[in-house]
Amino acid sequence: MPQAATQKISRDDYLAMEEQSPIRHQFLAGEVFAMTGGTFNHAAIAGNILSALSRRAAGKPCRPMNSDMRVHTPSGLDTYPDVSVFCGKPELTDDQRTLLNPAVIFEVLSPSTRTYDRGDKFVHYRSITSLLDYVLVDSETLAVEHFRRSPDGREWVLHEYREPTDTLPLPAIEAELPLAEIYQEIELSGGA
Repeated sequence: MPQAATQKISRDDYLAMEEQSPIRHQFLAGEVFAMTGGTFNHAAIAGNILSALSRRAAGKPCRPMNSDMRVHTPSGLDTYPDVSVFCGKPELTDDQRTLLNPAVIFEVLSPSTRTYDRGDKFVHYRSITSLLDYVLVDSETLAVEHFRRSPDGREWVLHEYREPTDTLPLPAIEAELPLAEIYQEIELSGGA
């Protein structure tokens, strides 16, 4: 996670700052963290996921959102997932700038974010009671980690996908995503 400002601020001050800022920031416990831009692969993969989910959402009760949609966790993190999906009516706050009820969150991993996305950020995301699936997509190798909340809500089960012929099942939003679509026209540099 990037370095925070030295002085703590209120969430209201963060929201006011965010409205005026040309870059996005995460907010947690009074600290503001600048979010850096991603690589070409990062942006292209997020675009592929959003496009694939948008096609599958037609006529269904779930809708994908891009990284302009901020998500707030009950544990206090405000952040911008690469792709989030809500079902039914969106629960919004902060003048419709913050989503409270995502069912699925996708984060595209890069070398600088992978530890945070798998660790502390996931801890915060798990505090969202509506969240059923957390999907991490590597931007350098063909690798998808899918954490699915158990039916009793007490644990998260990991499923890994590493073959271009694999399909990511997302029953919570009545969708399946072939890895071939997620990685369409992406040149990968690393090995699995």
